[in-house]
Amino acid sequence: MIAKLLLALTATGAGLAWYSNRLARQAEARVPADGRFVEIDGARLHIVDLRPTVPDPASPPIVLVHGLCGQVRNFTYALATRLAERHRVVVLDRPGSGYSTPPPGPFPGLAAQARLVGRLIETLELEEPPLLVGHSLGGAISLALALEQPACVRGLALIAPLTQPVVEAPRALAGLRVPASLRWLIARTLAVPLTRWSGDKGLTLAFSPEPVPADFPVRGGADLALRPGSAFAASSDVCSVNAEMPALAARYGELALPVAVLYGRDDRLLDHRLHGVRFAAQAPGVQLELIDGGHMLPVTRAAEVTNWIERTLARPVA
Repeated sequence: MIAKLLLALTATGAGLAWYSNRLARQAEARVPADGRFVEIDGARLHIVDLRPTVPDPASPPIVLVHGLCGQVRNFTYALATRLAERHRVVVLDRPGSGYSTPPPGPFPGLAAQARLVGRLIETLELEEPPLLVGHSLGGAISLALALEQPACVRGLALIAPLTQPVVEAPRALAGLRVPASLRWLIARTLAVPLTRWSGDKGLTLAFSPEPVPADFPVRGGADLALRPGSAFAASSDVCSVNAEMPALAARYGELALPVAVLYGRDDRLLDHRLHGVRFAAQAPGVQLELIDGGHMLPVTRAAEVTNWIERTLARPVA
């Protein structure tokens, strides 16, 4: 009896793994890599490097860091090309997301990913320190880099950033909190089919109260979440938030760079009062601006975000 049960469980697991890999291959066919790859300390980072037709020495470079379950197309959907009219714009897939692979060893947490972003900026030899634009979880990583390597960037422009420890994750994301001992097994078997069958409630929450654009699964890269590696990375990212955000938030008083924050008043994923207003009270000189909209402002409010970034760059740098 036990042998039959084990055999049935093995067969079920193998079937789920086969189905997950099939969905992954289909997703990669729909959403191929858009840029080039840069080797950084054992990680292979996928980047899209956009340059203006007529370079302007007065327009500093911009580096864009996406959030949880995201990838470069979250920005190239609408925002990056607008910014690239005047600036050199570098968009990267974070380690484990999109087409970037993490370095060998334990999956990198927030601080380790921030170090990789810093090393990427050094490797690219940009004309000058860039404005670092972080969306959502990318905001926390941007803050970690600014605290550890302030000379690496000229300032931060944070769009709906994660800035505070999260005691209770939104219900649609609660399933990502998987113990490290089970994370890879679940990512290889259950995670992708469950995301597919649920209609991706997390994506709906991220855009709410605005609708998910019909072309976002491909043009915005969301289909790449339907891969075991992406599921593993997302779970690892969520767990690193629990482990690292308290220490990061405790250091906001040390920030010595210009920091601007843009939040949507209707954000259903991260509360602007917690992650925006409280953060502005913790860190010196933070300029907080609220606009209408939800969490996915780089997609739904690209023109307003572009104008806000340009206004941020126009402010004097101390």
